[in-house]
Amino acid sequence: MTRRPSRLLRVLSPALAAGTLLCTAGCSDDGGTDGSDVQGVTASQVAARRQTPSPTATLSTDGARTALITEADIEDDWTQVKDTEAENWHDSLLIGTVDVSDFLTAKAQASDCQRLLDSLFDDDLLGKPSGASELRGFQQGDSRLLYQVASYDRTGLQDSLDWMGTLPEKCDQFTVTDGGQKRTVQVIEISLPKVGDARQGLRVTVQGSAGGDDATLTLDVAAVRVGDDAITVTAGGLDGDENDSAQQAVQQGTQRLKDVLAGKSPAPSPN
Repeated sequence: MTRRPSRLLRVLSPALAAGTLLCTAGCSDDGGTDGSDVQGVTASQVAARRQTPSPTATLSTDGARTALITEADIEDDWTQVKDTEAENWHDSLLIGTVDVSDFLTAKAQASDCQRLLDSLFDDDLLGKPSGASELRGFQQGDSRLLYQVASYDRTGLQDSLDWMGTLPEKCDQFTVTDGGQKRTVQVIEISLPKVGDARQGLRVTVQGSAGGDDATLTLDVAAVRVGDDAITVTAGGLDGDENDSAQQAVQQGTQRLKDVLAGKSPAPSPN
C-alpha cells in the first residue's frame, strides 16, 4: 500500500501512552437489510433509490454547521473538542496492506477492503464532498466520535451507500500487514434508526498491537442520506463500541439536517 506520508505525521492521541491514533471518520446502514445479493445490492437498497427524495434546499456552509450535533444530542460524558483537533484524528491501526490470499475473488474483494480502511483513515468514506462540508469531534475517555455533514453528488453518494452495504459479506474477516505486524479486521452490519432517504451502518473491529501491547479498536460507522446531503458518524476506540451514542447521533443529527434544509431552526437538544 502506498502511504500518504503527510497523513502519517498526524499528532498522536494524548490519551494513549501506547501512541495509537484514535480515529473517527464518517459512515452507514440501509436499515432493515438482510444481506446482499450476487450483485451486492439488496432489495431494500433498490427501494431506497426509488423513494421520493426529501425536499431539500442547497446546503450552505453556515447551514451545515448549524446541522452539526451538540454534546447534549449524544448524552453520556462526551466533550466537544476543537475543530482543528478533530480534523487531525486518525488511527494507526487502520494503516496496512490487505492480504489478498484471504479472499476467494482476491483482487476485487481485497480492493474493496483496502478502500474501506483507507477511507476510514482519510475521513472520506462517502467520497469527497461536492459542496459544503463541516465536522465536529467529541471525546470521552479513550473513545472518539466524529460527526460530519456534507453535500455530495447524488449518484456518487448513493453508490457509496450501496458499496457500504456489500462490505459485511465481502470483508467479513481479513488480514492486514504493516511493518511486519499483522492485524485481523472484522466487518459486520449494524442497524440504524429508519431516518433519512437511505442509510448504512457498519462495525469495524481491528485486532492488533499498540506499543507492544494487544489492542482492539472498535468503530461504529454510520451514514444517512437526505437528498443530496449526508451525515456520517464514526464512534469508538480502544475502550469498546459506542453504539448507543452513534445511534443517538444518527437520530438527532438527521432531524437537525432536515430542519436546516427546510429553513427551520433545529429543535433544542434533548437535554
